[in-house]
Amino acid sequence: MSKAIGLLFVAIVLAVALQLLPGSFAADLKSTDVSDDALFQTSTLSALNAGVFDGTLTFKELKTHGDTGVGTFNHLDGEMVEVDGNIYQVKSDGVAYPVNDSMKTPFAEVTFFKPERTVQVNGTMNLTSIEKYLQDKVLTKNAFYAVRIDGTFDYIKTRSVPAQKEPYPVLTEAVKGQKIFEFHNQTGSVVGFWCPDYMKTLNLPGYHLHFINLARSAGGHLLDLRANNISIKLDRLSEFEMDLPTSGDFYNTSLAGDVQSDLKKVEANTK
Repeated sequence: MSKAIGLLFVAIVLAVALQLLPGSFAADLKSTDVSDDALFQTSTLSALNAGVFDGTLTFKELKTHGDTGVGTFNHLDGEMVEVDGNIYQVKSDGVAYPVNDSMKTPFAEVTFFKPERTVQVNGTMNLTSIEKYLQDKVLTKNAFYAVRIDGTFDYIKTRSVPAQKEPYPVLTEAVKGQKIFEFHNQTGSVVGFWCPDYMKTLNLPGYHLHFINLARSAGGHLLDLRANNISIKLDRLSEFEMDLPTSGDFYNTSLAGDVQSDLKKVEANTK
C-alpha cells in the first residue's frame, strides 16, 4: 500500500469513527472549534420582536459558546444573565434562579469574556453618562464589545417580563406586563454587549445590558443605575457567529417589521 493510499484509508476510518461516537463526546469535540473572540447569538432580534418565543437552543449548548451574556427564556419567561459561566433566570418576581442545562432559549448572546481594557470611573454617574463616556473615549463604532461593570451601585433599576401564552403576542405587547424593580446599595455586576449600527435587524444597536447582584439572587434587564467608583471591563470582539432555528415559528413568521421603531416603544414603556 502506498503512503498516499494509507493516509487516505486512515482519514476515512477517522471520519467513520467520528460519526459513531456517542453524542455527548461528539459535542465536546465540536465545542473545541468555538472561537473565544466571537459574539455568539442564537436567533435574531427581529424574530423575538415578532413573537417567536419558543426556545430552540439548550443552555447546555449555549454555555459551550460563552461564559458571559444576556438573553431570555422559552415563552419569553424572564431575563437571562450569564456571569462567570453560570446562567440565571430573573423571573417577573425579580428573583434570580439557577438555570437547568435542559432549558431552552429563543434568543441569547454570549462570549468568552477576556477583558482587554479596564476603566475606573470615579464620581457619581448614571447609565446614560456611563454609556456616553465609553462612546466618546473608548469604543469604536464598527466593532462588537462585551461589557462588564462591577461595583456597589447606589441605585439600580431593572425589568423582567412574565411568561407568555400561545398564540404569542409581539414583543411590544408582551412587555406591557413587565415588572419594574428598584434596588439601593447593591453590590453586583452589569454584563452585556455593545453592537454597531449595521446590526439593526439581527441585534440591538448600542447597549444591551443585564444586572445581577453579588448574592446572585436578584437582577434583570438594566434600565438605569447610579454609582461611583466602579470598574468597567471591555472585551473587543472580532467575530460574529449566529445559530438560526431550523423549524417552528421562525420559518412561518414575517420578520420584516420595523424592529428599531418597535424597540423604542418597548423602552418607552419603562419610563
